[in-house]
Amino acid sequence: RPPSNMETRLSVAIITLNEERNLAECLASVAFADEVVVVDGGSRDRSCEIARAAGARVIEAPDWQGFGVQKNRAIDACSGDWVLSIDADERVPPELRAEIQAALDNSVFDVYEMPRSSYYCGRFMRHSGWWPDYVRRLFRRGTARFSAAPVHESLQTDRNVGRLRTPLEHWSFRTMEDVLDKVNRYSSLSAPTVLQRGRRPTIMTAILHGVSAFVRTYFLRRGFLDGSHGFMLAVSNAEGSYYSYIKAMLLEQQPRD
Repeated sequence: RPPSNMETRLSVAIITLNEERNLAECLASVAFADEVVVVDGGSRDRSCEIARAAGARVIEAPDWQGFGVQKNRAIDACSGDWVLSIDADERVPPELRAEIQAALDNSVFDVYEMPRSSYYCGRFMRHSGWWPDYVRRLFRRGTARFSAAPVHESLQTDRNVGRLRTPLEHWSFRTMEDVLDKVNRYSSLSAPTVLQRGRRPTIMTAILHGVSAFVRTYFLRRGFLDGSHGFMLAVSNAEGSYYSYIKAMLLEQQPRD
């Protein structure tokens, strides 16, 4: 496929781990790119097969060291002048594609952020801290890298950041089973980070952090305006925070046991 712009090539960087349900739609939404790189963390499903069938270059990297490290591996494998980093459960709608291409043709900034619209159990959320949820994802190669955080990584740069208007679609939680699965996985990934902060986790700190997460989501970030879904999201955020500290407490106790 010839480059969309003879002077500017766009690479898309994606990391996967058992993403066969999401990956085909994600890849279809970025088919306009000149290159798609998929770094797979050891999928046991058809993720790699789907990626290769769509024309992506697949790099297998099962030695998982966290989201930030894995995303940087994908960036390093890209050859384009610009990189768009997205997750397998995200989609680039046609309006955002046009805005990205316009930004590359007349780039005022080296890094761009865009709003993200996230799906939760049947609807896209409009409050609860989930909108507009600006995320930095498009950047000139060599001007930004992800933090090495094992979870909740962020794109770091010392350049001025431009802003696109069209939202990236984030199909994050299609069902409550997805919510519970992610609460479990992410709280396990976050537990070591809790211990690294140097404060000993207890039942009380777990409860307080859980309550704080609920209040922040439902009241301070106006989750109540999202109706029943806002309440559900506030509860799942509270559970995620609570279990992170409970798992950290149990992890800290293991050597003594």
